[in-house]
Amino acid sequence: MQVITTKAAMRDTVRGWRQAGGSIVLVPTMGYLHAGHMALVERARTQGDRIVASIFVNPTQFGASEDLSTYPRDLERDLAMLNDAGVSAVFMPQVTEVYASDAQTIVETTDLAKILIGKLRPGHFRGVATVVTKLFNIVQPDAACFGEKDYQQLCVIRQMVRDLDIPVRIIGVPTVRDSDGLAMSSRNVRLTPDDRAAATILSRALFQAQDMAKTGITASRLRAWVAAHIGAEPRADVQSVDIRDARTLRSLSGPLTGPAVILLAVRFGSVLLIDQRVVTP
Repeated sequence: MQVITTKAAMRDTVRGWRQAGGSIVLVPTMGYLHAGHMALVERARTQGDRIVASIFVNPTQFGASEDLSTYPRDLERDLAMLNDAGVSAVFMPQVTEVYASDAQTIVETTDLAKILIGKLRPGHFRGVATVVTKLFNIVQPDAACFGEKDYQQLCVIRQMVRDLDIPVRIIGVPTVRDSDGLAMSSRNVRLTPDDRAAATILSRALFQAQDMAKTGITASRLRAWVAAHIGAEPRADVQSVDIRDARTLRSLSGPLTGPAVILLAVRFGSVLLIDQRVVTP
């Protein structure tokens, strides 16, 4: 497995693979890998000949009140996991390699970036869309894998690719959950034991909501039930509960008639957790 730190070296490597006729799949990460990331790698293995994983803690998607310096890191472990998984190359640039000091250009999905998580974290999806565009331009993959847990992020990237005619297939990979149902996340390590136990309320609410969606319930009543159910957990600070069209993220009203996504953002202590589930009436 190659470890590559510069754009020029990454492009040279990709050029050689292209000449040999290989296809390339990108798995973008911010490191501190877990089973959810490895599920992306496993899916990537079925989609192309070469897998490139990126490890880059992107500063532009962190807000002013979010401490970039506390984001968990374990580079040695990450590289060992990717090597064991058969990744061809890891692109691991410094911030100055990705962002020039006089850079002015951003990429933003103007509507999708400002709703839901984008409303809670202004500028977050602008940072995501910009860095993913840059990674696509540097690695030039045929496909890229993203987790469905970050559902709005997946929608933002799909919209961006359509709008800008970027020739990359976007592959969504189902959420990987721990044995107690909590969605895998690098943030979970920052939960206290009590908060970690309390956070399982998210998956329990989502799975019960799937059954309720089959009863003809309206979107507003289902949203209210989910919010109240999670809010009954004393350690849960509900930031947002939304039910949206699973494809467009448009607001829904009246009885559910097609696939809808329930999107959660709930704070436990200082840690903001997100989760989601697509429900079908």
